[in-house]
Amino acid sequence: MEDTIYNTEATVADPMVPTLYRVESYVKETSDTFTLAISPTGSALEVKTANQKQLGAAPGQFNMLYVFGMGEVPISISASPAVGGLLTHTTRDVGSVTKALSALKVGDMLGVRGPFGTPWPLERAVGKDVVLVAGGIGLAPLRPVIHELLARRADFGRLVVLYGSRSPADIIFKNELKKWKAQPGVIVYITVDRGSSSWHGSVGVVTRLIPKIRFDPANAIVMICGPEIMMQYTVDALKQRGVSGEDIYVSMERNMKCALGFCGHCQFGEHFICKDGPVFTYDQLSSLFKKPEI
Repeated sequence: MEDTIYNTEATVADPMVPTLYRVESYVKETSDTFTLAISPTGSALEVKTANQKQLGAAPGQFNMLYVFGMGEVPISISASPAVGGLLTHTTRDVGSVTKALSALKVGDMLGVRGPFGTPWPLERAVGKDVVLVAGGIGLAPLRPVIHELLARRADFGRLVVLYGSRSPADIIFKNELKKWKAQPGVIVYITVDRGSSSWHGSVGVVTRLIPKIRFDPANAIVMICGPEIMMQYTVDALKQRGVSGEDIYVSMERNMKCALGFCGHCQFGEHFICKDGPVFTYDQLSSLFKKPEI
């Protein structure tokens, strides 16, 4: 790990070589979840090239974040780089690399490769109702979708955000959820698995909210991100409402290493999550979705 080569002017086009970024801000979202905002450093060409790549990143794509001496981990982009000019990622401290990421401070350096993967289908959603269903940290990859939908509000029909969290203390983006809920034509429902004495909202799994919401199943796009079991039951509930499998999109997660479809670590049936995904229609995965150990 110690001899990792960061991008120089001769290697800026190599997708396997990380570009050096600097931590500009660190926000603690919950006890185990944090958001890093970073910016490229190095020569003028490196900075310009990095900015061009990341400004073109679409909601749903991810980057490989490299912590010197520890390794890489795939993390979804959690805000549009075009807003504020910084590259933003939100993740949980659940492994050795994310633990090292959580220990970074403003001014520290890390490597970035990307962006990689398929985006959420924003253009397919134009003129339709949009339903977003997130579980836990799954709200982070959907956050830039919400930013885009709000910025182009007139292009879309109803916007419904369903968010499930383990507990009130585990809810991320609390202030933004309040702001989204206050927007006209936007419905935000939050539920938790375990309530508290101060929690007066819904308690239960997020799928219990689906029969309650108003939208047109025949003219809607649904985007889901969260634990796989949660996505499975969400798809079932949506299909009971009459939503077609080709209009349901899920973001899959597997152990990614190269992010280019070379290593095979993230193979899911005939698909490579890093290259063919992470965003798929349910119909693309329907034959594999509920099979264990794939």
